[in-house]
Amino acid sequence: MGEGGASGAKIPGAILFMCAMNAIRSPMAEVIARSLLPAVYIASAGVRKGERDPFVDVVLDEIGLTLGKRQPQTLDELEDDYFDLVVTLSPEAHHRALELTRSSAVEVIYWPVADPTVVQGSRDQMLDAYRGVRDHLHKMIRERFATSA
Repeated sequence: MGEGGASGAKIPGAILFMCAMNAIRSPMAEVIARSLLPAVYIASAGVRKGERDPFVDVVLDEIGLTLGKRQPQTLDELEDDYFDLVVTLSPEAHHRALELTRSSAVEVIYWPVADPTVVQGSRDQMLDAYRGVRDHLHKMIRERFATSA
């Protein structure tokens, strides 16, 4: 793989996606990125421990992806702690990532992604909010790393 990306930057060897509770946005981003960037080590974590969200499973299944048995995890629970790039998806995660990487050469980028749990209404309306997050993450990952998928 090597080179790529909209900016012509090298594709990182290890990417961490972070959000507040690692229940919706960052695990979705992790699974989508793994499908688009199979040669890259990808993980996700939250600032705080969250609970697995069944709507995430539904909207990932719609595009042929799955979280499998994966459960939300915090930064402290990560198996590896070296990443070339940290992508933060919530303000809380961004502030925490900047604190953690202050003395290292890790690139931190912020992709503001709406929290779909704020949407109220029918099951279909709520699923549409999750689909919006899924599709937005897919687009951002594809554009940033210029994959052919």
